[in-house]
Amino acid sequence: MSVFYNHLVISIISTFKEWDFLILRKINLSRFTWLDTFFNGITGSAFILAIGIPIFLFVLGYVSKNHISFRNTSLYIGSSVIISAIIAEILKYSVNRTRPFITHPVLENITIVQTPSFPSGHTVIAFALSVSLCIAFNKKYVWIISLLWAFTVLYSRLHLGVHYPSDVLGGMIIGAGFAFLYYKSQQWFIKKRKN
Repeated sequence: MSVFYNHLVISIISTFKEWDFLILRKINLSRFTWLDTFFNGITGSAFILAIGIPIFLFVLGYVSKNHISFRNTSLYIGSSVIISAIIAEILKYSVNRTRPFITHPVLENITIVQTPSFPSGHTVIAFALSVSLCIAFNKKYVWIISLLWAFTVLYSRLHLGVHYPSDVLGGMIIGAGFAFLYYKSQQWFIKKRKN
């Protein structure tokens, strides 16, 4: 019976890896190459905005009447991004998955990367920033703009040929999940302190 389950697990993993590659190959090799520069810019925006937005909110906290709120928001967003990025880096080197363009030379690598593949650090940062912004400001336009941007960052990693779909899916879950859980833990801690 255990032999059957071993074969079943191996078959499922093999099928998953095959689909992971086939989806990436379709996106990467069927891409509009004239958008390569745009998606390289989108990828780069993940780190710029992840650093810039919390700093901007922190500075805004000093020059506005609502200073405590802005400073607390900047600390929440900045902490969500930094801690989720640290988690992603630990996972990257623990899993140590080879980049898809190395394993599959048929793929076209459009950007320079040297770290392991899983999870996508850019996607982790984009979704940690996006979800923490949505939670902090809870406005429809914030949800639309930030999530659209985060999904564009996610897609850019596939377009550029540097991540498998499972890498970016993992990055999305880690980034969004951590931002949400971090917020919930803060709320729990604040409530506990008041009691």
